[in-house]
Amino acid sequence: MRAGSLRHRCIMQRPVRVKNPSAGFDVTWSDIGKTWADISLPTGRIAPIAEQLKAVVSAEIRIRPRADVIAGMRLVHVANGLSVTYLIEAVLPDNARSMFRLLCSNVPNS
Repeated sequence: MRAGSLRHRCIMQRPVRVKNPSAGFDVTWSDIGKTWADISLPTGRIAPIAEQLKAVVSAEIRIRPRADVIAGMRLVHVANGLSVTYLIEAVLPDNARSMFRLLCSNVPNS
């Protein structure tokens, strides 16, 4: 992969559990760094979830290898004032271990 295709600047976030006043926990997202990414192959499908039809948008995102990337984290891509958030479902290294392929689903922005 050429370095020129990594043209999207993304913020990596990890979930953090924060204790709330009712003795439970809330999940917040903490920034852990920025990375350059190639966002491609957005696909959409309708999936039956909990007896409802939900639209699922997925993408394949390629980044340089990082030791701190795991499934369950998310990437936020901000461009032209619009923000798109992707939840990382799987982290797949290529054969040369020179790139990570992240299989992601699109999540609503909060």
